[in-house]
Amino acid sequence: MTSPRITVLAGGVSSEREVSLGSGAASASALARLWPTRLIDVRAAALPRGLDPRRDVVFSTLHGTFGEDGGMQRLLDQAGITYAGCDAASSALTMDKAATKRAAAAAGVRVAPDRVFTVPGFIDSSEPISLAPVSIPTADELISAFGTERVVLKPNDQGSSVGLALPEDRHALAVALAALAPGHWIAEPRLVGRELSVGVLGGKAMGVVEIRPRSGVYDFASKYTKGATEYLAPAPLPDEATAAVRVAAEKAFAACGCRDYARVDFILLSPSEFYLLEINTLPGMKETSLLPMSARCAGLDFTGLVRELVSPAVRRLQERPFA
Repeated sequence: MTSPRITVLAGGVSSEREVSLGSGAASASALARLWPTRLIDVRAAALPRGLDPRRDVVFSTLHGTFGEDGGMQRLLDQAGITYAGCDAASSALTMDKAATKRAAAAAGVRVAPDRVFTVPGFIDSSEPISLAPVSIPTADELISAFGTERVVLKPNDQGSSVGLALPEDRHALAVALAALAPGHWIAEPRLVGRELSVGVLGGKAMGVVEIRPRSGVYDFASKYTKGATEYLAPAPLPDEATAAVRVAAEKAFAACGCRDYARVDFILLSPSEFYLLEINTLPGMKETSLLPMSARCAGLDFTGLVRELVSPAVRRLQERPFA
């Protein structure tokens, strides 16, 4: 058969477009050392032209809407294009933070309580607005449900901490609720602890990375401002805690039907108590991103990591029967 060609998709139409362009450029540069590789800047919610089902293996670095939510994956499936990473169903599931937590909890992974709701209005989403109750909770309702005035508000189906709000008291919570943009939202009690991230490759957890934002909040600015966050890889944890977090990451990965790779994030309150935050199926892919940090703990440099990320999809292409 013709030698596989890796087609890296980057950019996209979400609020994380610029982040995706960086991930795509870094990944394409590394992949070009291993296979014939091209980089496509995706500028519309549509399948790029010129993909060859017999040759192309897509490596997507699209983040957010039409990247991680299964939209692009569904189009690739319909066109018979082989791609690396999670399939459309698991991508859609993990993009929904509440659904991810339900699936992980059923597998024995600890999750925080939450309240999911929809702020009505125009929502740029392919999902029906009926996915969550339209009634917006009051500050008093959330405080009563969670037992604290410190509540986290964030979009239920976005990444990179887009729209994250962390009100500190009842008044600030009421103001934040009134200011929410149309969309699907999730509210949770604010858990204060150590933020951890674990890369999962082929169902096996790699190193645990600790995230220490200098501001105390790992928001969009802390993620993408140079020097704003300290990363410890591997995280300085007791061996028992490291092992428990890695096992939980593998359970969450399997429970959500993930394939090939993902990044699983937790918050640790004590060595024996930690909670799942979310699963990211198309995580940042610069050399300094969390998934590559986790991989380096397991002895994989960036080029070795992208080889392992794409190789299962290359094998799937080579095993496909073509008439």
